[in-house]
Amino acid sequence: MINDIVTDQGHGIFTIDTGFQRPGLVASHLLRQGDRYAFVDVGTSSCLPVIRAAMADMDIQPEQVDYVMVTHVHLDHAGAAGSLMQELPAAKLVVHPRGSRHMIDPAKLIAGAAAVYGEDKLRKTFGDIQPVAADRVIEATDEMTLVLNGRELLFIDTPGHARHHYCVYDQQSKSFFTGDTFGLAYPPLFVNGRPFMFPTTTPVQFDPDALHASIDRIISYQPEKIFLTHFGCLSDPGSAAQMLHQLIDAHVGITENISYTDTDDCESQLFLALKNMLLSALTDFGNEMTEQDVLAIMDLDLHLNAQGLCCWLEYKRSREKAQ
Repeated sequence: MINDIVTDQGHGIFTIDTGFQRPGLVASHLLRQGDRYAFVDVGTSSCLPVIRAAMADMDIQPEQVDYVMVTHVHLDHAGAAGSLMQELPAAKLVVHPRGSRHMIDPAKLIAGAAAVYGEDKLRKTFGDIQPVAADRVIEATDEMTLVLNGRELLFIDTPGHARHHYCVYDQQSKSFFTGDTFGLAYPPLFVNGRPFMFPTTTPVQFDPDALHASIDRIISYQPEKIFLTHFGCLSDPGSAAQMLHQLIDAHVGITENISYTDTDDCESQLFLALKNMLLSALTDFGNEMTEQDVLAIMDLDLHLNAQGLCCWLEYKRSREKAQ
């Protein structure tokens, strides 16, 4: 640990705790190769003071940053990208082809987030969202490589959480930066150093079959470590993947078996069912936290998962009717 917010993970990889909403929720990962740098995910505009402070503590000059890589355009990963790019004169923004237009003109991105969170909460939670000039954007197509001062980075298309999601494989460290594709693992839920994995099915593009396939594709590279935006570093990717597969199937099973009257009813039923499933899974895992303490950590994720599952169920049923 370099300081309270920056953890040296080895191989020139640093995890920055952006402090978004609480410690240990949103990480920005920084890669260093010689005197050149790249960020993977940068949080929201409220995270910028922490990122600036981390750069200052590490004596990084703005012109030394070559890339800002956003795994997907959800605002807890990419909301600060436009503002940060204004401070990094040499940097290019690397974004999935399906997400690039939203970084260049974020109006629809903002509108979509407002539909999920509400306009007031959106402004308070995510702050200012600035556009990025089109000539500073690189679209990360499947199996594209970029070189950071001689260090090769491979981008692979990983839908399932979102269709505009990629993951980054760093050959030097044999590690993946996975955004939300590889789920989340909050440190307070760990038991004896073992991470409790949980998938994220945030609205509106959850696709369980695609997510299973993306996780398997990541594991096929036999990575030694996985770097999560939510949160930190995993050193046993195989076991984590097994848990994710099981809990994705559990999410789907719960969703396919509910009966509801409207969207609100769907979300409320799913929230309750997911909460009970989570508490049971944590108990089986050996975690003895109280329900109150678990919900202090997981309440928002459970609500977002319920919303996303309702979107997926409606889409699935509409396709079945059309056939």
